[in-house]
Amino acid sequence: MPVKDPVCGMTVDPATAKHSTIHDGATFYFCSGGCKTRFEADPATYLSPAPKPAEPADEHAVYTCPMHPEIHQDGPGDCPICGMALEPMVPAAHTPSSREMSYMARRFWLGLVLTLPLFTMEMGGHLLGWHGLVAMPTSGWVQFALATPVVFWAGWPFIVRGWRSVVGRHLNMFTLIALGTLVAWLYSTAALIFPDIFPATFRDRDGAVALYFEAAAVITVLVLVGQVLELRARERTSGAIRALLGLSPRTARLLRPDGGEEEVGIAEITRGDSIRVRPGEKVAVDGVVTDGRSAVDESMVTGESQPVTKEPGDRVIGGTVNQSGALTVTAEGVGQDTVLARIVAMVATAQRSRAPVQRLADSVAAWFVPAVIGVALAAFAAWSIWGPDPRMPHGLVAAVTVLIIACPCALGLATPMSIMVGIGRGAQAGVLIRDAEALERMEKIDTVVVDKTGTLTEGRPGVTAVVPAGGIDETELLRLAAGLERASEHPLARAIVRAAEERALVIPAVTDFDSPAGKGVLGTVEGRTLAIGNAAFMEEQGVVTSGLAHQADRLRDHGATAVFVAIDGRIGGVIAIADRIKRNAKAVVGELHRQKVRIVMLTGDNLTTAQAVADSLGIDEVHADVLPGDKQALVEKLKAQGRVVAMAGDGVNDAPALAAADVGIAMGSGTDVAIESAGITLLQGDLSGILRARRLSRATMRNIRQNLFLAFVYNAMGVPLAAGVLYPHFGIVLTPIFAAAAMSLSSVSVIGNALRLRRATL
Repeated sequence: MPVKDPVCGMTVDPATAKHSTIHDGATFYFCSGGCKTRFEADPATYLSPAPKPAEPADEHAVYTCPMHPEIHQDGPGDCPICGMALEPMVPAAHTPSSREMSYMARRFWLGLVLTLPLFTMEMGGHLLGWHGLVAMPTSGWVQFALATPVVFWAGWPFIVRGWRSVVGRHLNMFTLIALGTLVAWLYSTAALIFPDIFPATFRDRDGAVALYFEAAAVITVLVLVGQVLELRARERTSGAIRALLGLSPRTARLLRPDGGEEEVGIAEITRGDSIRVRPGEKVAVDGVVTDGRSAVDESMVTGESQPVTKEPGDRVIGGTVNQSGALTVTAEGVGQDTVLARIVAMVATAQRSRAPVQRLADSVAAWFVPAVIGVALAAFAAWSIWGPDPRMPHGLVAAVTVLIIACPCALGLATPMSIMVGIGRGAQAGVLIRDAEALERMEKIDTVVVDKTGTLTEGRPGVTAVVPAGGIDETELLRLAAGLERASEHPLARAIVRAAEERALVIPAVTDFDSPAGKGVLGTVEGRTLAIGNAAFMEEQGVVTSGLAHQADRLRDHGATAVFVAIDGRIGGVIAIADRIKRNAKAVVGELHRQKVRIVMLTGDNLTTAQAVADSLGIDEVHADVLPGDKQALVEKLKAQGRVVAMAGDGVNDAPALAAADVGIAMGSGTDVAIESAGITLLQGDLSGILRARRLSRATMRNIRQNLFLAFVYNAMGVPLAAGVLYPHFGIVLTPIFAAAAMSLSSVSVIGNALRLRRATL
């Protein structure tokens, strides 16, 4: 069970914590060695802390780091590992600019106001010969006065984070920024106050010691620009969650017991309450329609563009839009139990998960900062020995440039930013990703195992054919049959009634209805005696079926159940009822085949029915009469053959196989246990979601590879250039100011590239 670090308040897992100590018989765990050292020096300070002043309620939200999602704390702060500003794990629906961005923006503007005249003085001296306008040492003291507040006020957050990184032994980008700016400022201050202590190697041709106040100030301002741009871009990565949160209405029309209505806050609705949803309004909660009929737009939740007709008995989802008629809904899911709330929680958790590809960046980051410090020292030494005069200042500039240009922020952000944006984009398209590993694996699958019922088929019986005998047409046969079957509760009866309703037929009433158990139904419709059932039941009623026997056999060969309809003692026709194939299943199977993906169907149904469905869709392999345990065994067998397997299903009996697959795909129309066992949930319950999930996976992984390439190439080129490798041959050397600009732009470019995923076509 996670515990809190008593020093910094971070959440720590005792099973993986590297630092712990025992005090008064109790074991305490720490996020870093620095926290452990401070605790052991004075435990009482951290076990009996002074009470904190009251904070605004929104600061008690749980915050985490985008680069290190294992870090959790109550309220905002900085990550103890990388130093980045923490952000809420689940953003609010209407969040203004973050406190951190406002904080950084204020420091940037003050730093800019002080740095501009400093930069003008220095560049004017180099480019326009303005050195004589302000004589030394007055010029030096003016530079000192302008640069000091920039470095120690505007840049104070970087110094604090850099110090924490050293104390906590987690060297990071702020270690390098703090080192670079402080070295430049301290060197310049010493040169200004004690110029006589510097040997000749530090002096120019005029005997003066160079000052780098301008470099320290400009570096600070440029890093602040990068931080503001980065924070602004990071806020946009949570746009998908904010859009989902914004779907939920804030009020609902509650129906009182006396029949009246009143508008109340959504928090006042409880399970079992009845609410009215008028045309154009959003459905406030998850529930069941008890009165009314209307088309409901569910596109913002499921991704389905066509409105769905809702009538008594149908379920509705909170946040969807009622388009036409008024509905009365009985609340079933409220608060955190709604589909929308569960989607938001799933997306927020998934966005913080780590993809396996992240291990590459983690392994590089572990040694990167110490290596950069080593390169900076080597550059200083090389320039001091072999560089042009004045050698030492040139070495100092090279070392500071290396420290600044090599900040590993872009490398650390490359993967998590793409994951956050990609998973958010999937949620907008009705593809919920449970964790980043499932997203990464999805592009690699070469075998899709699908359950038949509810996945390839609609999961409920429907009329697939109506074959009339002579003397009656198809429409009349279906209308009369529906009139008889409307009095029955059998699933096949409901299929016939539903088929008549879909054709907008006027269904007549039935009298003298009878339903002999397990045989069929009898009754009188519009004065005509009807009987519906199998061939044996027809024989009992004295009805000859031989004239339609061949047609009935042909329908059964296609996986349908054939029921005969007798009218006034003579055969009237045969109706085929089957679990209908989903409308786009064939197109999806065809597209997966074009992507070299093998399709395996497994089902508990009999082989004849299963094979009929497989033949119509072009499925590669069929396994029928399969028990739930056999489904899991088949998935594991395919994996043992070296195949990367995705399993798609929707029932309780699919859960073991979904969990065993490399990627489990739950159809959103399925059971909660199936959804909990899967890595990906398709809210639409539609096979085309598999294609959308693959496109999302490919787009996200391509984006991650682009980001990692940008980050690696940037550092692979930037560090040698900053160290001065081009100087011996071309006389080119980078300045710390250029390095600071390049470092900030590298982070912004990585985030900007990740944000392109918001426009990915799924």
